[in-house]
This record gives sequence, structure tokens and C-alpha cells, in this order.
Amino acid sequence: MNNASSNEGVIPHIFDHYKAMPVFYDFDNMPIEEVTDKISRQYIYSGQSMLVKWILKKGAQVPLHHHVNEQVTWITQGSVRIYSQGKEFVVKAGEVIIFPPHVPHEFLALEDTIDIDFECSGSIHQ
Repeated sequence: MNNASSNEGVIPHIFDHYKAMPVFYDFDNMPIEEVTDKISRQYIYSGQSMLVKWILKKGAQVPLHHHVNEQVTWITQGSVRIYSQGKEFVVKAGEVIIFPPHVPHEFLALEDTIDIDFECSGSIHQ
């Protein structure tokens, strides 16, 4: 991260009262949490959003679940079979699927897969 001049990234007279600063992370250096023998993850979360990198080995299953927030899922490597609302979706590398709030979904990794999820709502629950 480089230091910018005091005028870069600033819109004059907008939100002068709010001096919050961005928070910087090096995602590659975030700890890897082993959820099961076939599922691990790295994540960053704040009060209203969460970014998760799921590392799924072939055959990994994420059980049926739902949550209050919308979920954007981007498969960057591999492929998954998803069941939701009585339908089957096969999502491959480069494809995105979006789950509205409260929509049940479950995953099966068809091969070794990297899944990037972004969730945003009024609050994030782990």
C-alpha cells in the first residue's frame, strides 16, 4: 500500500463529518480454516459484508442451508452441482450464480473447485 497525497481519493465537501478509512487485507495471507477433510476456506468479514474463498476437493458436499443475506457465488476453478428450489444447476469456472435472501441451496463439488462467495446485508452471521 502506497501513501497518496492528501487530495487523492477525496471528493471535497462530501462526508466531511465521516472520516472512516478503508481497511486493507492481503487475502493470500489470510489463515486457511479446515471446515472438513474436503472443505477449507479463507475469509474476510465486516459488519455488513463477507468475502469467502472456498477450497473444495472433488466430492465435497455443502449441506442444504439458507441465510438472510444475498449470496453471489463465482466459481473460478472447477465446477459444482447446486440444488436449489427443486432445480439443479451445474456451475463451471468463470460462471456466477446469485442466491436471493432465504433461498435454500446445497453444493456438490464435481472436481477440485475454488468458489468465491460475496455476501452483503445489514449484518453478517458466521
